[in-house]
Amino acid sequence: MAYTVGDTIAERTVHLTRESLVRYAGASGDFNPIHYRDDIAASVGLPGVLAHGMLTMGIGSSVVLAALEPGARILDYGVRFTRPVVVDAENGADVHVIATVGAVDDTATRIDLKVTSADITVLAKAQLRVAV
Repeated sequence: MAYTVGDTIAERTVHLTRESLVRYAGASGDFNPIHYRDDIAASVGLPGVLAHGMLTMGIGSSVVLAALEPGARILDYGVRFTRPVVVDAENGADVHVIATVGAVDDTATRIDLKVTSADITVLAKAQLRVAV
C-alpha cells in the first residue's frame, strides 16, 4: 500500500472498564493494586484507578496493526506517557486513537498516533515505523 504524509490510516475508540483492567492484569502479570483498587490509588495520590500504561500503548499499536496489510511489520514503536487513563468504576474510560502518516521513505513509513482519553493527550511522541 502506498502511503502519503498526512493521510489518516485508522481511527478508533476503545472503551475500558475495570473488568478490562483485571483481564489485562491477568494477561500481563501486573497486579499493582492502583489498577483495580480505588483506596490504594487514592492513598498514593492518584486521581483514581489507572489503566496500565502498556495497555494504553498496546491499544495504540493495535489500531495501526488492524489497518495494515497482512504481513506488514512494525520495526519500532515508542511513546512518552504524559497522563494516565483514569478508569471510573461505573463509566469506565474511552481511549481514542487517530493514526496518521508522518513520514515515508524507501524503507519504512512512520505512523504518528494521537492518543487521548477524556480529551486529554495520554501518549505523546507516539510513533511506529512500519516496513514498506
